Amino acid sequence: MKQKDKIAIIGLGYVGLPLARLFATKYNVVGFDINQKRISELQKGKDVTLEIEDDVLKAVLKDNTNSGIGLFCSSHLDDIKDCNYYIVTVPTPIDKNNRPDLTPLYKSSETVGKVLKKGDVVIYESTVYPGVTEDECVPILEKISGLSFNKDFFAGYSPERINPGDKEHTVDKILKVTSGSTPEIGKKVNDLYASIITAGTHLAPTIKVAEAAKVIENSQRDINIAFVNELAKIFNLMDIDTHAVLEAAGTKWNFLPFKPGLVGGHCIGVDPYYLAQKAQEVGYHPEIILAGRRVNDSMGQYIASEVVKMMLKNDLKVNGGKILMLGITFKENCPDVRNTKIVDVIKHLKEYGLDITIYDPWANPEEVEHEYNLITLDILPEESFDTIVLGVAHKEFLDINYEKLLNLNGLIYDVKGVIREKSSRKL
Repeated sequence: MKQKDKIAIIGLGYVGLPLARLFATKYNVVGFDINQKRISELQKGKDVTLEIEDDVLKAVLKDNTNSGIGLFCSSHLDDIKDCNYYIVTVPTPIDKNNRPDLTPLYKSSETVGKVLKKGDVVIYESTVYPGVTEDECVPILEKISGLSFNKDFFAGYSPERINPGDKEHTVDKILKVTSGSTPEIGKKVNDLYASIITAGTHLAPTIKVAEAAKVIENSQRDINIAFVNELAKIFNLMDIDTHAVLEAAGTKWNFLPFKPGLVGGHCIGVDPYYLAQKAQEVGYHPEIILAGRRVNDSMGQYIASEVVKMMLKNDLKVNGGKILMLGITFKENCPDVRNTKIVDVIKHLKEYGLDITIYDPWANPEEVEHEYNLITLDILPEESFDTIVLGVAHKEFLDINYEKLLNLNGLIYDVKGVIREKSSRKL
């Protein structure tokens, strides 16, 4: 790549910041985000998502946009106007009806359109259904900028593969799929990522192929998890330990090691709806994809009912009974609470009149209260409970003295199957 290349990363969340930090080791990078609080924290070398260690972040930070290699974080549009690559990494959520919400993508495209110049390349990383980049985002770029697509400016798509909380499979160690709006731009986009991704790149023939590849990655995982969730329901009725069954089956070399549980987060629990939406638009009703979603979305209610059944069988008080919920983030050892399905379990437990205390040392209590109107403790309570539900497998939960937290005849329901020898019941 040319030394003069200057890259703007639009959106500095779980995807954008690690990418910006990595690019900043070789390029002049401006990280742009509309959240001024987030920018202020990053300018001080603090990443509250815990994806980038403070010392690693500080090592690439710089004081202005024109001082060569490094990262400058800003919420001001003028600071990205002289970039020639714009990489959009904003979230693509779903609404309350499970329909794709492309609002962040539209808004970020409008932002880029205001500074777009001849020769610039706009690359999208946000998860979308096939066609969004060229059919939805490019027209916005054209309208706002007044420039012509594939004549004045170009586009690319390189799906994010960030795994929040994973310190082993970091962005540079995950093979990157790339694509461009013309063969020449595809090569340019591929070369750009190849300069920082040590795991290598795969240049897809078209943007739509790259978009489709991303959306099926997590749909495949969703379907496989739905299968083992259904197995768990069957084996629970037969009083068979699901985890023991999976352990035995896993001795076969080609058995896929999926585990039952709650499927939340910003990818696996969302992406299948994007694919389903597009499938229905072109006249096909996706049965397996939506069936998997129904199974996985039902697990919060199922777990709550299983907890209540367990309490009733053991003569424990339900209405007014005290439950300690361990964990509220969408996955272990990560502060991300986006689309966490633990809240589904809590909602249905409350319908039985249970008094619930939530403890999560990773979650930000203010964020949880803002998103879900729930009070979360970041210090283990000293009182005792009738039942403990281990909902997230944080490392801190492995060494808890559970006997001290339980009332007489108290029980543990282990959703994740990580303390099997201690729990009264596991999913």
